[in-house]
Amino acid sequence: MTEISNYKLLFNINSPADIRNLSVEELKVLCSEIRQYMIDVISEIGGHFGGGLGAVELTVALHKVFNTPDDKLIWDTGHQAYPHKIITGRRDLLKTIRQLNGISGFLKRSESEYDVFGAGHASTSISAALGIAVARDLKKTNQKVIAVIGDGAMTGGMAYEAMNNSGLIKSDLIVVLNDNQMSIAPNKWQLSNYFTEVISHPEFNKLKGAIWDLTGKLDQFGDRIRKAAVRLEHGIKAIVTPGMLFEALGFRYFGPINGHNIAQLIKIFEHVKNLSGPILVHVITEKGKGYKPAETHTQKLHAAIPFDKITGEAIKKSVTTPTYTEIFGKALVEIAKENPDVVGITAAMPDGTGLDYLQKEFPERYFDVGIAEEHAVTFAAGLATQGIIPVVAIYSTFLQRAFDQIIHDVALQNLHVVFALDRAGLVGADGPTHHGAFDLSYLRLIPNMVIMAPKDEAELRNMLFTAINYKDGPIAIRYPRGNALGVTISDKFEYIPIGKSELIQAGSDIAILALGSMVDYAKKATQILLDNGIHPEIINARFIKPLDNEMLKNIAERFEKIVTLEENTLIGGFGSAVVEYFSDNNYKNDILRIGLPDKFVEHGTQQQLHNLLGIDPQGIAYKILKFINKNIVNKGIVA
Repeated sequence: MTEISNYKLLFNINSPADIRNLSVEELKVLCSEIRQYMIDVISEIGGHFGGGLGAVELTVALHKVFNTPDDKLIWDTGHQAYPHKIITGRRDLLKTIRQLNGISGFLKRSESEYDVFGAGHASTSISAALGIAVARDLKKTNQKVIAVIGDGAMTGGMAYEAMNNSGLIKSDLIVVLNDNQMSIAPNKWQLSNYFTEVISHPEFNKLKGAIWDLTGKLDQFGDRIRKAAVRLEHGIKAIVTPGMLFEALGFRYFGPINGHNIAQLIKIFEHVKNLSGPILVHVITEKGKGYKPAETHTQKLHAAIPFDKITGEAIKKSVTTPTYTEIFGKALVEIAKENPDVVGITAAMPDGTGLDYLQKEFPERYFDVGIAEEHAVTFAAGLATQGIIPVVAIYSTFLQRAFDQIIHDVALQNLHVVFALDRAGLVGADGPTHHGAFDLSYLRLIPNMVIMAPKDEAELRNMLFTAINYKDGPIAIRYPRGNALGVTISDKFEYIPIGKSELIQAGSDIAILALGSMVDYAKKATQILLDNGIHPEIINARFIKPLDNEMLKNIAERFEKIVTLEENTLIGGFGSAVVEYFSDNNYKNDILRIGLPDKFVEHGTQQQLHNLLGIDPQGIAYKILKFINKNIVNKGIVA
């Protein structure tokens, strides 16, 4: 994979302490080698890519200037933190990133003392850093606390809540805004750099402090001087920097700084590290820096599958079936062509949710609100009050962030908002921060909510059509990550009766009630059960809310033993709903619930994780045979 002989410095760097005596010229070489190493490794195994390439100099400068891990460096999410992992003792483990038993693609406290705060969802770093800074103040220690947040994460309201609170508390805190989208004209760039160096220089701040102390003793005359000085400084800043918003929130603003000039970064961090109060350093970087394919197509190589190192093109797999995301996106466009009231809303994930198809076809009916899931949901609620039909396409794990808005702004008012939950169930390499393990549970408890899960891509299309044409309140569809099953798709849409299940296969020995992705697994497990003399009845539940009570009554009267299958936590999920129905109606059937355990599931491929948890076809068959005390004769089953 990687020839050590191609690197002069990188393989001598085993911790940040190893870079602190390097010269600026040596650091430039190291940055180049970190980039090359990322390209060498990630092109073979895949992973988040563009953000890390853009943050190399920033990462090296931070670890050179600050005494990590004693000084606390908090990263927002983990997309930009691969260089951080490389120089904090995990260089050789990078080849395992996002793989089963390998290192995480995000920050993880249990993985390294340099990962101060775990993060997989955006906009959290400033809040966490402020908590760490206040804890330092309470304990009367003197560590520096630095949060690094990307410009995308700054679209999240939580970041501004944290900044506002930081401005009120006034603890010593440095926030680095890693801005890889803003373009600064050369003349403005130069002037801003000069001005930033002046106002951040220790001698300037010493003089400023002395003047402030002196004028504080001069009564009203001193107050007038102070006000004039503040107006002058703010006036200059307003002309040459975009930092007045941050100043208004209580931060001293420095920047913008060229984020690829290692010498300049070191200088600014040396200047600001001993200043008091909240500081914001605005750094301009280029996403994908140093690798042309990533520079020219930042979204495609944000999170990459293995790709050709020369061209940047993905290494094609033999699978030809489209993804559920593609199926959803194209179906939405088909429906939108017939219904002008349909709009789509995403929280900074147009490609990831399939809404890029709607964006291209109907740009005026496509809304990207940034990393602001709470706003997305209430924005949708407002649209719904006026007869618009908003389709809110958000990953299952990210919709958790808008739980309150779903309840109070949508469901309480019984508004017709369609929630499309991509990445429901286990997502694979992104791990516990991204698994959609809880949506059935957190949505099922909400009054007025309807929840569906399709067994295949054809049913996903029909469920989307059903959801958009359903007029009685909020409705959600959850579907998995990855390629669909390859079933035949009709050109026409069909409305699915709300709360009605589907019989897949009649049987006599046991009933299997499967939901969503588990229907296909139930069908595959059936052959193993038949080989062992068990004839199961398989039902595609389709709805978790409302349940098909007529079907459940029929099953309760015909089968002694019943199995529920779901790719959701067993606590409060589909199986729990079935058990509640049986208990409420005084049925005494034996019920086995198969689903995700009460723990955070680590990263690995979806198939690996399903196998480990016993929710793949073999695992399901084994659990069912054990449940009915059947001696296993099929040697293909491994206990």
